[in-house]
Amino acid sequence: MFTGIIETLATVENIEQENSNVHYTFSSNITGELKIDQSVAHNGVCLTVVKINANNYTVTAIEETLNRTNLGALKKGNVVNLERCMPASGRFDGHIVQGHIDTTAICTEVNNLNGSWEFVFEHQQQQNYMTVEKGSITINGVSLTVVKSTNTTFSVCIIPYTYEHTNFKSIVPGTTVNLEFDIIGKYVARLMGK
Repeated sequence: MFTGIIETLATVENIEQENSNVHYTFSSNITGELKIDQSVAHNGVCLTVVKINANNYTVTAIEETLNRTNLGALKKGNVVNLERCMPASGRFDGHIVQGHIDTTAICTEVNNLNGSWEFVFEHQQQQNYMTVEKGSITINGVSLTVVKSTNTTFSVCIIPYTYEHTNFKSIVPGTTVNLEFDIIGKYVARLMGK
């Protein structure tokens, strides 16, 4: 389980295809603290560390993960948001995040608000893909509060700290991001659908 509070960033050092799987090697300032078999969220995607070599570590993404997320578009040199699982004694500074991406969205607008930024995203319509104003959403692993919401679009506002310490600074109109909708909202939607 994660909380959507990004610890640090990682840079893609190598990408290797093996059958339908892709092995991603990253460098990060927390590599020395990682362990084999540890779960780490990369742009919100929970992946298992399978290899560690000096300052680099490797994770593997299967076809389902590649089809549902933006990981398949990663290139060498790209930067992803990182979060390790929440320790049992940790605080919920964000919200309940599973690391299971529901779908991707496209950034349609970035508005400079003279001290913060408003990002607008569009996603496909589906019963479980819902946002509510002042509700929670996870974008590329970042726990955020929804500002405006429709059936297929929503916006969030980003403070300078989040902008500088996540890969939000590289998101522009046309960028594809990972979305994990609020788990409580998904369960309520499923129950109401029955």
